[in-house]
Amino acid sequence: MEKRINIGQIEPEGYKSLFALEKFAQGIELTKIQKELIKIRASQINGCAFCLDMHTKDALKYGENPRRIFVLSAWRETDLFTEEEQALLALTEEVTLIHQHGVSPETYQKAITIFGKQRTAQIIVAIIAINAWNRIGISTLLPLPE
Repeated sequence: MEKRINIGQIEPEGYKSLFALEKFAQGIELTKIQKELIKIRASQINGCAFCLDMHTKDALKYGENPRRIFVLSAWRETDLFTEEEQALLALTEEVTLIHQHGVSPETYQKAITIFGKQRTAQIIVAIIAINAWNRIGISTLLPLPE
């Protein structure tokens, strides 16, 4: 695989700024599994192998059922995910694919109903954070750890 720049080395301040966003995202009131589902689903959509590797391992470490990870990209076709998780996944998909049609009124209202305004805002920031990391991983061809 082609070797590309290491943004953390070349622009450490820019790279470090993402850690503040990540720290905020880690502090939101979701379970560790819910946070990893957001990260995995966004990374699936974006095609970030580095992030998929990291976050599926983390989800398993936190006790996620491998079966749910296997079918995550088809979550609408299964009953393995709770209503809360479905709302998270729908919001994750629509924010990640924002260029297609934005966030639908139905998805937005479902999130507000389940999570409230403040937590929905926090969840959107968490989705934005993983999308930022995905873009670094993909654009720089970040290699998988050995």
